[in-house]
Amino acid sequence: QVQLVESGGGLVQPGGSLRLSCAASVSIFSFNVMGWYRQAPGKQRELVATISHSVFTKYADSVKGLCTISRDNAKNTVYLQMNSLKPEDTAVYYCNADAGLVIVTDYWGQGTQVTVSS
Repeated sequence: QVQLVESGGGLVQPGGSLRLSCAASVSIFSFNVMGWYRQAPGKQRELVATISHSVFTKYADSVKGLCTISRDNAKNTVYLQMNSLKPEDTAVYYCNADAGLVIVTDYWGQGTQVTVSS
């Protein structure tokens, strides 16, 4: 059974940094794409960044230059480094992975809260 477990969230002051981790229970080579999404209160879940099997990365316009997504295949973990955080970055951050070619299955972690506040 595939499990994605996020960690690294917390309370940080504006301008601060956090690194989120997403540990998979299986080899991340199993997935086509892994990514981070976030959902702020009262808003829809939105894409933050994705990284493909071939290490191609994609970022939401709102986080370009501020976030870096990376992967450690040996640890089956994907990271999201977030810098210069702003209060509007406050949200629950979810790890996502999709697998399969003909039939694609989506997997989600339970989420980790990031709060940016002074």
